[in-house]
Amino acid sequence: MVHAVEVDSLVKRFGEILAIDGLNFRVEEGRIYGLIGPNGAGKTTALRIISTLILPTAGSATVFSHNVIREASEVRKLISYLPEEAGAYKNLSGYEYLQFMGKFNSDDKRDLKAMVEDAAAISGLDERLRDRVKTYSKGMKRRLLVARALMHKPKLAVLDEPTSGLDVLHAFHVRGIIKQYVEKHDVTVLLSSHNMLEVEYLCDQVALINKGKIVAEGAPAELKAMYKASNLEQVFAEVAGLA
Repeated sequence: MVHAVEVDSLVKRFGEILAIDGLNFRVEEGRIYGLIGPNGAGKTTALRIISTLILPTAGSATVFSHNVIREASEVRKLISYLPEEAGAYKNLSGYEYLQFMGKFNSDDKRDLKAMVEDAAAISGLDERLRDRVKTYSKGMKRRLLVARALMHKPKLAVLDEPTSGLDVLHAFHVRGIIKQYVEKHDVTVLLSSHNMLEVEYLCDQVALINKGKIVAEGAPAELKAMYKASNLEQVFAEVAGLA
């Protein structure tokens, strides 16, 4: 079986700081897989390595069998990466921003038009797409950015804290975008979050990370049953020795 992502004994050091300490996990194609844990657990570092943005200290990672170090250019053709603190050009309208970003993925005018129309529908921003991005709330910007990340139907969408800082309504919309898009298209999603209740709703499989290590992995329902917990926060507290 070819997995969307395979991570083996992954280690990353920043000087004396051990950010990732031997991660191992697999992401099945067409699934939503979540890396869950507190801030500083190593989630973002893992996503950045998989997205070819930084090099690991040791271990390996592949995306659809392409090594993220030796075949980085091939990996970049297959993925879309949305950082937690991503921004958009504030003086462009929403439509102009989507058109500008779409040109990085297609030179064909018909493909670009279809891509932008798809992104507009994903965002749910309707007429506000005609307004400049600088007039958007944080939630509106995040919806625009998630639409940008999904618009060209990447084989793997890597989303770092996709609903970070959003209010309930915008977070609900973004979660719905991700779940519906995976169901409709041949897209795999790898995301990080410190919101365990949210990920419990969204993800097919999760890995709970603490201090750079995976402390538990499985389907949310399986983990709750295994630890006799009512939610993933309780599971994490138990396996991390916080309970």
